[in-house]
Amino acid sequence: MQIMNFEKPIDFMRFRKPALMLSVFVMLMCVVSLATNKLNFGLDFTGGTLIEVGFEQPADLTKLRSVLDSNGYDDAVVQLYGSSRDVVIRLGVREDVKAETLGDQVLSVLREGTGQNIDMRRIEFVGASVGDNLAEQGGLAMLTVLICILVYVSFRFEWRFAVGAVVALFHDVLLTLGLFSVLGLEFDLTVLAALLAVIGYSLNDTIVVSDRIRENFRKVRDEETGQIINISLTQTLGRTFITSLTTIIVLLALFFKGGALIHGFATALLFGVFIGTYSSIYIASSLALTLGVSKEDLIPEVIEKEGADQEEMMP
Repeated sequence: MQIMNFEKPIDFMRFRKPALMLSVFVMLMCVVSLATNKLNFGLDFTGGTLIEVGFEQPADLTKLRSVLDSNGYDDAVVQLYGSSRDVVIRLGVREDVKAETLGDQVLSVLREGTGQNIDMRRIEFVGASVGDNLAEQGGLAMLTVLICILVYVSFRFEWRFAVGAVVALFHDVLLTLGLFSVLGLEFDLTVLAALLAVIGYSLNDTIVVSDRIRENFRKVRDEETGQIINISLTQTLGRTFITSLTTIIVLLALFFKGGALIHGFATALLFGVFIGTYSSIYIASSLALTLGVSKEDLIPEVIEKEGADQEEMMP
């Protein structure tokens, strides 16, 4: 029997329980990592001074940290920036020293400690209060997005789909944050923007799948709910594959050729594309099925007009 031109739909829902258990386990691990390792917040959130310098020869980060520590900059975070000769130094907030003066002092210390001619590339300063405001506003932005999505999907489809969509988005955000926490990657405003983009990407995929499920509920009357969801997911698989592939190609180009400024952005989106596709199948759709979504919930009732049967009987 052919259903909707698919001879054998893929049985996605067969693995929904193991997938949900795996997701819960990974989410718990992410929570543990965020509680212990926390996030490596960038200068945008913590406040302080960022100094980018260029060396004539490949930089020895261990030696640089030792030189800075011995000169009173024990809070300095030293990282390579794009190449072995480009280094970024992050310092905590120092209220009594201007950014330009601090940059000159650090540059002088590094030149004396390494014996190299070091060039100042750029210097940035962010106040602590500005960083706190950005962190608070970023969190409120994500919370507002999730609430609006919950309301929208509830009106557009059904509350079970809304719960599944919001849980899937929360799952994607938490796993992305967990990735940055485990790997110790810097979390700045570009990564926050990537998180919001991941929410949009994942939601779009979930909406497409939910719309196809609703359509198949109306067209396929002799199949169970789980099989209809399998049919819908199989039908949207080609579209998902093409969309994900084209997105990944662009993100890979940004990841390898875009430079260090957007490295975190590309990393978050690359991970978000994979995890968003997974969550639209095994989180959003699986939760809707677990919560008991049925044809009656999505097929509108046909209200017969009073006296319609007598009108049909009249010649």
